[in-house]
Parts: sequence; C-alpha cells; structure tokens
Amino acid sequence: MNTRAILRGVRLSEQKGRLVADQIRGLPVDKALNILSFSPKKGAAIIRKVLESAIANAEHNEGADIDELRVTSIYVEQGTTLKRFTARAKGRGNRISKPTCHIYLTVGDEPLRAKA
Repeated sequence: MNTRAILRGVRLSEQKGRLVADQIRGLPVDKALNILSFSPKKGAAIIRKVLESAIANAEHNEGADIDELRVTSIYVEQGTTLKRFTARAKGRGNRISKPTCHIYLTVGDEPLRAKA
C-alpha cells in the first residue's frame, strides 16, 4: 500500500530540493523526520511538511501503521520559473530568475526491492 503527497509550486530550486530528497529516500519515516528536523537547509523544512502530510494521509485514508512506513519514493521536479527584472546602469535591465519546484513523495509499508 502506497500513499502519496504532492506539493506544487514551492519557491525552491529543484537542485537544492534534490539534495535534501536524496538524504531520506528509502528510510523509515521516523529516521527521515529526524534527519529533516535537524537539517539546516530550507528544503528540509518544506519536505518535512510534505512527509508529515503523506504520513497523515496513510494513517487516515488507508489505516496504515506509522511504525511500518518508509519513504518508498521521493522526487523533485522543476516547476515554472518566475522571471523578474532589476534596473542596471545606463537604462539596462538584468533578469532575475526565481525558480519553483514540485515535490512528489510516496510512503509505503512494503520492503524495498534490490536493484538488479
């Protein structure tokens, strides 16, 4: 049984989000929450909320046992980029890109399969 939680349009670059996602992939949820709560990165707080949402979805909708859950898959994809401009010298302008990302997190209670 797998349960998902999705967060779209987060003001975080996908590259920085993937650094945090790689740390918790495949871990039991209690270890993952522990790692995320002590990580100093901005993405850790965001992914922690998504993980808590996935755990709540599994408990409420599927009746899953929280102690058996683990992060079966997590991936961070690029979202739309907000494009802004700032004034520069001699009437010119520079582009400022404000990237967003989408976070997809799945928790489940089945054991991980070994890659062949």
